[in-house]
Amino acid sequence: MNASCLIVYSSMTGNTEEIANLIGEGIQETGGSVTIKDILEVDVTDLQDYDGILLGAYTWGDGELPDEYLDFYHEMAQLNLTNKIAAAFGSCDSSYEHRGGAVDILEKKLAELGADIVLESLKIDLSPTATGIEQCIKFGHSFVEKLLFS
Repeated sequence: MNASCLIVYSSMTGNTEEIANLIGEGIQETGGSVTIKDILEVDVTDLQDYDGILLGAYTWGDGELPDEYLDFYHEMAQLNLTNKIAAAFGSCDSSYEHRGGAVDILEKKLAELGADIVLESLKIDLSPTATGIEQCIKFGHSFVEKLLFS
């Protein structure tokens, strides 16, 4: 079985994009196929074409989704993601009260739509350090393992 995964992300400074690419690297290393798309290049219905879905965003304001994610987020309401596995990730800043609030919002929405959240969300402070890089790649490995053996 080929585990097809879609990673959708929004990134302002490049941190969340880097995390998305590292997770994608981990997915490929474990034998999964991955498509990585910026939030502005994806249609919400694309989520239904993949076995696994990973949504990533940086957190804006008081723990909110970035503006460019809002239309996609609201359009997700039309989806039924039952039998899909999913996880959320993002670049965060621990100096803010609502560290990674956008990641929590995405994870909650995936669960509401019936997706099986198979990993605790990945929150990396700012740009991934050597340890963070390893965490991101391992996250990709674990995601494919959950997909293949769930």
